[in-house]
Amino acid sequence: QLTMSLNSSTLFNEENAQGPKRNTECLESLELQTPSSFQDNPLQQLQLASQEVLEKAKKSGRSKCPRCNSSRMFYCYTCFVPVETVPTKEIPTVKLPLKVDIIKHPNETDGKSTAVHAKLLAPDDVTIYKYPCIPEYEEKRHEIALIFPGPNSVSVKDIAFHLQKYTKKGVCASDDDCSREPLLKQAKIEPEEEKNPNECISSSRSEGTRLKKIIFIDSTWNQTNKIITDERLQGLLQIELKTRKTCFWRHQKGKPDTYLSTIEAIYYFLVDYHQEILKESYKGQYDNLLFFFSFMRTLIKDAKCCAGKE
Repeated sequence: QLTMSLNSSTLFNEENAQGPKRNTECLESLELQTPSSFQDNPLQQLQLASQEVLEKAKKSGRSKCPRCNSSRMFYCYTCFVPVETVPTKEIPTVKLPLKVDIIKHPNETDGKSTAVHAKLLAPDDVTIYKYPCIPEYEEKRHEIALIFPGPNSVSVKDIAFHLQKYTKKGVCASDDDCSREPLLKQAKIEPEEEKNPNECISSSRSEGTRLKKIIFIDSTWNQTNKIITDERLQGLLQIELKTRKTCFWRHQKGKPDTYLSTIEAIYYFLVDYHQEILKESYKGQYDNLLFFFSFMRTLIKDAKCCAGKE
């Protein structure tokens, strides 16, 4: 993708569920569109919590959501909680270095969104909004960034340098002081003010420009225009992820393998942020964000292999 997420889905098509036995049947009947590297397993080196709880839940089939009583597999994608056969205490939790807002397209099927994984695994740091119900970000432009590709998008390593252009000093206090159009143009700085990105990291932190929140769009690529053009997202620093390849089982046909699912985009961004901005060695701190994703990918790969033998 990147970019980004913009095609998220989960393992099962929940709307077609028939009961406990449909687990294996569903897996074997899925029409899979996979990236060319599917036979490899780039996720095998992840430092994940034990997935035994998911193995047991798979064998027992679908279970009830403790909140809405709907029949689900592994977790409820509307209540954002594990089902009865998946004890919450056995699900890992991940502490993120900043807050994450996920803006979900209204037409994105709940049961096909990997955004739910982030909320399940990092409940204290992730908030999911269904468009058009999203926050006003204008007053916080100096500490927020949006993950989305575009002509003005920058790399993760240059966040600190570019975010300092959005300091409170450069933001108009009210509509009486300036109109929306001039406000957005204030993100630009004069050529003589340009500095080496590496020299700006420490100073930008001291000025209060350290990133505090990152925004992701949960939608198929073809649906993103409606959200990305919303005036509430205009003027935000945009970040682009260019070097990662997706392992998503519902890879969008005709799109490059750098288009990531939502949970992949969140995970890879945080890994890069940890190393490039926090300047700390990455030791698997966010690997469990792929706890459900990696398990489901393995199930689908195995189902595909079995289907090929029949």
